[in-house]
Amino acid sequence: MKVLLVNGSPHRNGCVCRALEEVRAQLSKEQVDSEIFWIGTKVQGCIACYRCRELGHCVFTGDSVEEFLAKARGADGFVFGTPVYFAGPCGNICSFMERAFFSGSQVLRGKPAATVVSCRRGGSTETFARLNMFYTISSMPVVSSQYWNQVHGNSPAEVEQDLEGLQTMRTLGTNMALMLKSMDSARKSGIVSLAPKEEHIYTNFIR
Repeated sequence: MKVLLVNGSPHRNGCVCRALEEVRAQLSKEQVDSEIFWIGTKVQGCIACYRCRELGHCVFTGDSVEEFLAKARGADGFVFGTPVYFAGPCGNICSFMERAFFSGSQVLRGKPAATVVSCRRGGSTETFARLNMFYTISSMPVVSSQYWNQVHGNSPAEVEQDLEGLQTMRTLGTNMALMLKSMDSARKSGIVSLAPKEEHIYTNFIR
């Protein structure tokens, strides 16, 4: 089993990375493999051209979205991390997730996901809720913790002082491992399997 921990911050080794490292350490204790994947600082946003429906992949290639989706095929769960900018996710991870989820939903469907948020002071719960929208529209179980998955601080050193936040990250790692192991056990025993997807019905509210 493997979890991809996505660092959506423009700072590769900043507060978001520190939070994800805590999740990763706990996953390791639970014998679950993981990898921290940094999306970089230059991500083209989705332009709603719908070419991915024809091509089977996003029309923009050669960036972190394409690399992530290649890795996602072999992953069993995901944690997406972002800093808080103006009480919301940073623009970089929004562009990344909009393209990844729109063009690559078939490799994400049915796999557990969670959000990790880093903030200096406020805006964490709004940011947390925003990213969770991606999973709940994509048939992805959402993994919880003992509190909303957030750490506070303006630097990794300050995050070290947020003992409750770090504990929340460890609990998230434990809960992610539990869900993955439970799903794997159920699949191997033949108790459950991912149900076939119905053809999507779209209703536009214009009469």
